[in-house]
Amino acid sequence: MKISVIGTGYVGLVSGTCFAQMGNSVTCVDIDQKKIDSLTQGIIPIYEPGLEEMVHENYKKGTLKFSTDIQNSIASTAIAFIAVGTPMGEDGSADLQYVLAVAKSIGQHMQAYMVIVDKSTVPVGTAEKVRAMIQSQLDERGSNLVFDVVSNPEFLKEGAAIKDFMHPDRVVIGADSQKAMQVMQDLYAPFMKQHDRFIGMDIKSAEMTKYAANAMLATKISFMNEIANICERVGADINKVRNGIGSDSRIGYSFIYPGCGYGGSCFPKDVQALAKTAKDFGYTPRILDAVEAVNYDQKHVMSQKVFNRFGKNLHGKKFAVWGLAFKPETDDMREASSITIINDLTAQGATIVAYDPKSRDEAEQHYLKGNSSVSYANSKYDAVKDADAVILVTEWQEFRSPDFDELKKWLKNPIFFDGRNQFNKDRMVEMGFEYIQIGV
Repeated sequence: MKISVIGTGYVGLVSGTCFAQMGNSVTCVDIDQKKIDSLTQGIIPIYEPGLEEMVHENYKKGTLKFSTDIQNSIASTAIAFIAVGTPMGEDGSADLQYVLAVAKSIGQHMQAYMVIVDKSTVPVGTAEKVRAMIQSQLDERGSNLVFDVVSNPEFLKEGAAIKDFMHPDRVVIGADSQKAMQVMQDLYAPFMKQHDRFIGMDIKSAEMTKYAANAMLATKISFMNEIANICERVGADINKVRNGIGSDSRIGYSFIYPGCGYGGSCFPKDVQALAKTAKDFGYTPRILDAVEAVNYDQKHVMSQKVFNRFGKNLHGKKFAVWGLAFKPETDDMREASSITIINDLTAQGATIVAYDPKSRDEAEQHYLKGNSSVSYANSKYDAVKDADAVILVTEWQEFRSPDFDELKKWLKNPIFFDGRNQFNKDRMVEMGFEYIQIGV
């Protein structure tokens, strides 16, 4: 099939590349000439395992193209995916200006029947706005072309997006015409040779499914962080509690690890957008509001532990921070807990030496750019030299089995703050560390 994917951010680039991998002819479109130039030169703007190799392979074969020319791309396509950003507004709502701008362009340039797919995460009712915008442009042209708008929310995990797309646990399609539903079934059929995970539904339910899924996962995280905070106060061990409840098949072990709070491009934005939608329709989403409030506070828990140990005056103190990305296997620092922790500590006079395998550029150029108290190391051991303590924030694999003798050699004090509860406390104490974690 001939496919256009408008927007070459995380979702658009991964989706377009994976569709090309299955033999479709895909054009990824973006208004950012610099980004398109970089992509045509093989420079990938994000880190995602396996993506760079797949982009290079399909670009070389000619199944994947990059362009800024939306007019020609739309004129020759059968399916157009809208995969542009939906940034959060000041009131928590999703900003649809870019989605509707693409819809306007589609209405201006389409030449035949098309299926237009909302791939961006959008509030319930967005498909109706997209349809109205396209129709208004067709009316201005005096055109009687017909089209269908479909909702196809993405469920990609950063760090495992290629695997998730090529071997999906479900593909949710919301459509109000059988023709459009069949087009989408045909498109996704190659991804479901072993198991049929295609789930068809009405458009509004599909739009809601994405928000509900992310809100549920965020709820599990905030719930476990709240339980961890209670455990600390009553003298229980959250790690043992987690094992005790995770063995219940109704609960399971996924997303019940205590930590420094969730971040990224999805959970914070989607929880707030869903809460805003609920309020717009006259409903007070008490659980969603609590999930967000708990997460906001949780991002300060680790810095508070540092204050409890070293005091509020941190002038002359240096801390090594292991991990900047909001999760491992990505360079994404959007809403990352590391930003809050580092800013909390440097505001009290501390200096920070940070190390992350992939996020250094993001930190230096964007998220910590104005913080002169932060420097960056080229390895986890370089970061700890003459530091007063280590603070583990992101659970990258290379942090799972460090050389503890090496750590003790370079640290001023063998103090380890574990924001992800990776290690056994008794074992850490046995090795001579003062070990501070969450929920214990």
